[in-house]
Order: sequence, then C-alpha cells, then structure tokens
Amino acid sequence: MVVVSRRVRAAGGGHDGGRGKHSARAPVPLAKAALAALAACLVIVTGLLVRLAVPGPTPPPASGAAPQAGPASPARHPTAASPAPAPRRHRDPLSAAATSYLATRAGTALAAVYDIGTHQTWSLGRGQPQAEASVVKLNILEALLAERHDDRTGLSKGDRSLARQMIEDSDNAAATSLWTDVGGADGIRSFNTAAGLADTSPSPCLDCPGFPWPGWGLTTTTATDQIALLRALVEPGAPLTSADRSYALRLMESVTPAQRWGVSGGVPPQVTVALKTGWLPLDSSGRDWQVNSVGWVSGRGRDYLMAVLITGNPTEQYGVDTISRLAALVWKNMS
Repeated sequence: MVVVSRRVRAAGGGHDGGRGKHSARAPVPLAKAALAALAACLVIVTGLLVRLAVPGPTPPPASGAAPQAGPASPARHPTAASPAPAPRRHRDPLSAAATSYLATRAGTALAAVYDIGTHQTWSLGRGQPQAEASVVKLNILEALLAERHDDRTGLSKGDRSLARQMIEDSDNAAATSLWTDVGGADGIRSFNTAAGLADTSPSPCLDCPGFPWPGWGLTTTTATDQIALLRALVEPGAPLTSADRSYALRLMESVTPAQRWGVSGGVPPQVTVALKTGWLPLDSSGRDWQVNSVGWVSGRGRDYLMAVLITGNPTEQYGVDTISRLAALVWKNMS
C-alpha cells in the first residue's frame, strides 16, 4: 500500500492533481492521464486485497525442497501420517465378579482369556490338566491342516467332508478317522510342540479299557494351552497358513445351533463367534461331567479368545450354564 500511494502522487502532481477542474495548472490531457493512473492504481490495490484474502501455496521448507502437491499431502494433512493410537488395555475380566460367581458353583474350573489387540492374558483356577472331550477336535483339525500343508497335498474332498462333520456337528466317527489320519497321539503331540502347547497330553489309547467313548476325548489340556491353540487361528505365522486359518474359523462359526453355547454366553447375535464345545461323562453314573468351551469373540469393540474347562459337574447342563454365565461376565468386563 505504501508503494501504491507513492505511485499516485507521482502521477497526479499533488493531492488534487488531475482531478480539480478549477486548477489552472492542470490541462485536460494531464487530467485524463491522472485519471488513468488512478484507475490503474485501483486495479493494483484490488489485486493485492484479493491475494491477501486467498491463501497462497504452502512455502517450501527451509532446505529448498519443493513442497508436495495434491490434497493428500502430509504437509496439508498432518494427521494422515499420525500413528494409530495404542489399543486400550483392559482390566482383568476374570477377577472379582467372575471369581465370586465360580465360588458358588460345583466343579473345578480352569479359564483363560486373551485380548488380541493388547496381547494381555488372564487366567483363573488352579489344578491338573482336564479331559478335553470334544474340544480336542479343534486340535485334530489344526494338526490335519498343518500336515496337509507340509506334504503339499492340501485337503482332499474326503478330508473336507470329515472336517465339516467333526467341527460343525461334533461327529465322533469323523473325528476318529481324522485322528488316525494325522498319526494318532504321536501326530497330535508333534503338532502341539510346533504350536507351543506345553501342558497337553494326547490320549495314548483310542479304545481305552472301561471307557465306552473314543479315547481321544481323554486327551488332557489346560485353558492356557487352549488359548495357544486358538491363537494359531487368529494370528499370522506358523504352523498354519492364512488359508488354513480362514478355513478353520469358518467351520467354527458354522457350529450347529444346539452346540453354540459356552463362550458365546451373553454375546449379542451380531458379534462374530467361532467356537468348539465338548462334554463327556467321566463315570458310569452320569454324575461327573466334563464340560468345555473354547473360541473367538469379535465385535462391538471387543476381540478376544476364551477357553473354559470344568470337571465335576453334576450334569451336562449344569456345566453348560456355568460356562455361559462366566462368558457373559467376561463379555461385559471386556467393554
């Protein structure tokens, strides 16, 4: 503006130069020239005001590098390059209310929860490993997938049919066939070592004396070992491929409705639940039941694994109710 003011005075020859019609010293041509100069100055002033009103391009950094162009430039959108916030750590979902609840129930419980986002693990209960019952079928499936990948054959049509029956319907005959296919106890043990299971012992017998059910159900395990088995399904890395993990989880998400209990307790229907349940009478009187449920729960801001084993249940339904109520408390506490 200072420069513009000086240019006006030079062109007009004074404060009223070129505009006062009574000035004897300003001939008509000079007045026209002054008016033209004034108009030019107004154009310049207008242009400067417009430039002040509209922000110009981002100046280059001090190093002299040219600024990045385009709407996605980090210089224009600094939040685009900001790291994602760390997942919020959870309180222990198996403390207080869960412990108090289990104290009112019969049986001996082993439970564990693993939060996938924060990698926190919580466990509850002490005692010896417990019989797996039909949750061992998940172990059989993972061993099968790993073996077929290693020998580069992939699952055959027959394998897939048996695997579907074993997981979705908990079919015992299908499980026996695949248990044998993966090498029985030795094959399961080899896979478990690769998967990092430390306290799982495959049953040494398929037809066990005095036991009317398939012997693989007497494989013993802990809740924390079952979490390790589940982590092989939801976290990348050996011993399973991405395709193997997706396939196994699809089967677990498709378990028949009558068997979708336990870790799904209290979970809204819109949430993804992939699970496997198991139940087994441990004596001929039917008053000592092993009841188990393991699985993955994901949705509504939660993403966790849960495994519960309970021995000494007076009935099968009693154990189902205990695990389902415990799972509802975990779901609530993981919010």
